[in-house]
Amino acid sequence: MLTEDYIVGLVDGEGSFTVYIRDINSSKEVKRRIRAEPKFYVKLIERDKIILEELRNYFGCGNVYFQKDSRQNHQNCYRFEVTSRSDLKTIIIPFFKKHKLKFPSKQKDFELFYSIFKRIERNEHLQSKGLQKLYALKQHMH
Repeated sequence: MLTEDYIVGLVDGEGSFTVYIRDINSSKEVKRRIRAEPKFYVKLIERDKIILEELRNYFGCGNVYFQKDSRQNHQNCYRFEVTSRSDLKTIIIPFFKKHKLKFPSKQKDFELFYSIFKRIERNEHLQSKGLQKLYALKQHMH
């Protein structure tokens, strides 16, 4: 059974709060229609998959995915990933607001993630100016 402190430590070391933001100034053809996609994930080597399954059970949301890695000296991994905005809003964000991350860099990423998430909720990403602002904020994430 996972504790809150264990989860905070795990996410400090192996987790990520990120947001895919489409760069509207990019000249390359963008195949994804999504303008802004917030995501929380934890990635571990294949033999530690059980921890990710316990994490999914603890939060009651998200999925565990296999991630093949063909790079030399790298192992295949699994990712516990939450992309549902509803789950991020009602489960993941409140957890990390209550249980602060210990690494200053990870806490900063979480705060930026939360700031961007609130702007997405206000549909700022649907306007060019708002999307540019989100993209600029994203550049400050680790």
